[in-house]
Amino acid sequence: MEEIAAQFPTPLASYPVVAGESLWRVLAARAEVDPFNLIATFIFALAVIHTFVAARFTAASHRLQARHDAEAAAAGHPSRPSVAAELLHFFGEIEVVFALWALPLIAAITASRDWHTAVHYVNGTVSYAEPLFVVVIMALASTRPVILLAESILRRIAQLGRCTPLAWWMTILIVAPLLGSLITEAAAMTIAALLLARQFFDLTPSPTLRYATLGLLFVNVSIGGTLTHFAAPPVLMVASAWQWDTPFMLDHFGWRAATAIVVSTVAYALVFRREFVTLAASAPNVDIERPAEDADSAYALLPVPWWVTLVHLAFMAWSVATLHYPALVIGGFMFFLGFAKATAAYQSAVDIKTPLLVGLFLAGLVLHGGLQAWWIAPVLGRLSEEPMFWGATLLTAFNDNALITYLATLVPNLSDALKTAVVEGAVTGGGLTVIANAPNPAGQALLGRFFDGAISPIRLLAAAAIPTLIAAAMFRWV
Repeated sequence: MEEIAAQFPTPLASYPVVAGESLWRVLAARAEVDPFNLIATFIFALAVIHTFVAARFTAASHRLQARHDAEAAAAGHPSRPSVAAELLHFFGEIEVVFALWALPLIAAITASRDWHTAVHYVNGTVSYAEPLFVVVIMALASTRPVILLAESILRRIAQLGRCTPLAWWMTILIVAPLLGSLITEAAAMTIAALLLARQFFDLTPSPTLRYATLGLLFVNVSIGGTLTHFAAPPVLMVASAWQWDTPFMLDHFGWRAATAIVVSTVAYALVFRREFVTLAASAPNVDIERPAEDADSAYALLPVPWWVTLVHLAFMAWSVATLHYPALVIGGFMFFLGFAKATAAYQSAVDIKTPLLVGLFLAGLVLHGGLQAWWIAPVLGRLSEEPMFWGATLLTAFNDNALITYLATLVPNLSDALKTAVVEGAVTGGGLTVIANAPNPAGQALLGRFFDGAISPIRLLAAAAIPTLIAAAMFRWV
């Protein structure tokens, strides 16, 4: 029984070598060896389609609740939540989509193999280290001491532009993604999203500028973590296998990524310059010095001592250093919660709900992604350098980019040029959709309220297209 479970999914080495055959014939042969491949990919495709129509479920939920409220008012009854409306709202939550579709996936595995195989795959084969790490680092990065420190650093830079909405916008979108190479992309996304919400989105920019900002944020964070070898998930997947270190990343990726971030941000600033002038005229005259205090706090919070902030940063460093060891990450976070309780006079409430939802999204994604190697690996293995770059960019839009680079490590005899191309493509395409890069769901969760409760995948794709092309030009032609 254990041996059968251990062979699911079918190891790539177990498929027959079909030399000289077309990609279609290779995939057909693999589907013949294990027909469940087609079922798993079909379920995954339905989940991806669900992410694109999630906004429709949310809109339908609002309409149904409004009709329910009107009927209750006409009958003289108090308004109550509609069960049907709440269910539709649940289906419209992007964070639960892949976990939701994991249920038919598990049922299909059980029907195709057996329950033991399904349990072994879910609980033994799939690694949830990355989703767990994102939950912890996102919770730590959103704490009051860390946000105050980040805002203080960014304010000093924004003061060069007199802390106008444009100055804050450019500072957050350029500096925060680059900091991601030190504090991890997940932390950078969390801090950038929280500060953008306070210093920019609260000013009610136009929907077009909102989507442009979100697309730019996703792309910048995706490429901004490539200055080091430990901060970006797609780089983490290959750094050890291909022996890449920080000097290598700086030389091959870092300066190009930094240049692309600056060029893309300046380009969007020029496009929307007139709207930024309007926002500056309507913005408050006094810059907000501190994040709003926790509404549930029974007392006024005290200024944060330096040693409290230092301990928070130490817990973040511990999480980064132990990210491959879930027990140590969880243990560190438990100690942190105790420290936060002891220093409650300086802390706002630790946000756990949003990080948990993001972790659920990523856990569902890796659960489905682990069954897609049968077709992704041969696709990558047949590409030359330029097609490899654009193929990785395209695949990343529909799969987590860390999965793409991980599968590339399984392709034998990849040249150095192909290794570089696949990682460049993976990080370049990391802003095209919410599922393209692990930190994106964090940004979606923190900023979704500014998009009428649901972010349009098509508008996000359009907004991220220009920064994506600029990044592609820097990586491939400079």
